[in-house]
Amino acid sequence: MFWAAIALSVVGDSFALIALPLLVLHATGSVARMGLLTGAGGAASVAAGVFAGVVVDRLDRRKLLIACDLVRMVLYALIPLAWLAGPRIWLLYLVLPLAEAVGMVFSVGYVTVVRALVPADRMTEANGRLNATAAAAGVVGPLCAGVVASWFGAAAAIGVDAASFGVSAACMAVVRFRGPTRPDGEGERGSVWRELSAGAAFLRSHPVLRSLTVLLSAFAFLTLGLDDLIVYHVKHDLGQGDSAVGTVFGIAALGTVAGALTVALLRRVLGFGASWIGGVAVSGVALAAVGATGGTTATAVAAAVFLAAVSIAGTCSMSLRQEVTPEHLLGRVTSAFWTIHYSAAPLGAAALTWAAQHYGTAWACLTAGSCCVLIAALALLTPVRAPGRAPQTST
Repeated sequence: MFWAAIALSVVGDSFALIALPLLVLHATGSVARMGLLTGAGGAASVAAGVFAGVVVDRLDRRKLLIACDLVRMVLYALIPLAWLAGPRIWLLYLVLPLAEAVGMVFSVGYVTVVRALVPADRMTEANGRLNATAAAAGVVGPLCAGVVASWFGAAAAIGVDAASFGVSAACMAVVRFRGPTRPDGEGERGSVWRELSAGAAFLRSHPVLRSLTVLLSAFAFLTLGLDDLIVYHVKHDLGQGDSAVGTVFGIAALGTVAGALTVALLRRVLGFGASWIGGVAVSGVALAAVGATGGTTATAVAAAVFLAAVSIAGTCSMSLRQEVTPEHLLGRVTSAFWTIHYSAAPLGAAALTWAAQHYGTAWACLTAGSCCVLIAALALLTPVRAPGRAPQTST
């Protein structure tokens, strides 16, 4: 049921992934405004991430996940209702940041409860299967979103997103975990600052996680705006319609499926370091290729390779954090990691889309992709390069 809830949620998110940029593009014709909306959502996510870990480590995680689904259902339902009276672009800048903030809390909670579902030695495999299933749902979502947006309008696609969160909440309500979903604070409560800083302190003390946090922060800065760039490239550069946008994202999502299904085997054979560094390097090459493509098929293939590589690197990183972090700190460590990771990403999204509008998609993608390859090269100089898995934390 947990598996189904995540899959349903991703199907709905796929609709929003396509529909929100289309709503802005149809109303304004500006990729920079699309990037600004993405940046606003990312900034709200970062702000929520500061407190998300404390919330997750204090409350019942199962009930918190259900509440997050229900809140997002209501928020996204406001958009199609408001659009009945005509475009309301300002509403998007209100709803999306709020939904992204709640989504950050959900994401932190989601990571922490996986450990209550599977044993530690199958963490990477479980994360890979969850990601693969979510990605498979993401193949159906963009295809359907493109069709719905083309036939009924992008606002109707947002309505489907809202409904999916309601169904996801219903599925999550019947999930029963093997362990407690409200961990003890081990005497840390009483000082808000101490709780907020505990996650960052653990990241700083762990050599591999410390390096990953810095490297992935730079990676997020370079890549957060890629979805907007693909929409702009397909619509503006290639002159295709809304259904083509959905098709590109649907095909690209197959890359995430492939990466998620192979990550456990790659990590066993190559080790953590080679899998993560290789994933980042390949993603940089694929990102550079996205803007240079001259057709929708080539764009979809380049995006699929990018997402496959990101899936491998991301699943390795997530699994490592789950394996080495003490239970009572898992929410705060996850929250601290994502807060730092995405802190500069909204500015990166705005900068990337601005560069695409003024200098062209090809130049923007080439620059960002080259920098991603540089990040992989820099990782060779850090503890991330270690071939084996970091030792399990027992405290």
